[in-house]
Amino acid sequence: MPCLSAAKAIPYVVKPTATIVGQALGMSCHYTAADLQFACKAGTAAFITCYGLVKSGTVAYGLALGADTAQAKPGDVLEYSAGAGAAAYIIGSDERKLIASIDAIRSMTTNTPDFWRRNHESYPSHAVRFTGEPAYIKHVIASTQQIMDQGGYVPQDFDHVVFHQPNGKFPVLVAHRLGFTLAQLRLGLLVSSIGNCYSASSLIGLSAVLDGAREGQKILLTSYGSGSGCDSMIITTTKRLSLVQKVATTTQEYIQKKRYISYHEYRKRMESL
Repeated sequence: MPCLSAAKAIPYVVKPTATIVGQALGMSCHYTAADLQFACKAGTAAFITCYGLVKSGTVAYGLALGADTAQAKPGDVLEYSAGAGAAAYIIGSDERKLIASIDAIRSMTTNTPDFWRRNHESYPSHAVRFTGEPAYIKHVIASTQQIMDQGGYVPQDFDHVVFHQPNGKFPVLVAHRLGFTLAQLRLGLLVSSIGNCYSASSLIGLSAVLDGAREGQKILLTSYGSGSGCDSMIITTTKRLSLVQKVATTTQEYIQKKRYISYHEYRKRMESL
């Protein structure tokens, strides 16, 4: 049976983006696809969904993407750290091809409305200082502590740690409170270079870590999505990682290719979305 396809890949208010990705990759029609929403942790939600499908044997491979363009009202504090980006991961179970294994996954979810956008509004709203201690900080610390406690880990067991990065202060603060060092945080802390990429933030940080990690290293990742929830993962790199690290453009190389534009040009582009 023939498959119908979109003639032009443009952003819509209502339309799945997963179908556009599938067509761009030249895939057949015989795959399941979904767009997920949970603020800035939608990317890790997709990651966990694919992991579960692969683990159950329902699919052989899954492709999880975190992609976002941060929206902010002109002059709002959110605009100062707004970024855009994407990261994609192929998740499978063939040990001959694995560059890293997923050792544990834990999540935490509460009804904490620190960030929202009402119907017909162009820009999101936020609860200012409330987005810190009762929201991001409380959830990231609790979720990270939970996965370490359940596995019997301490901060010194990890070579790298990645947190969601809404700004430059919050991930450093939670790392300090949990007992992690700046050296453990360094490779994946990119917010000062690319801003807050929302659902892509922690996954781009993980990508940068995998570019520089070595065989047998442990990585702890905790995403955060307003509303509110966290996904935490413990990942261990394999000996195959070094074979693929220089095959494609690295995360830092993408960052170095940046081109500065004026604020006027930035606003024009944002308003065209």
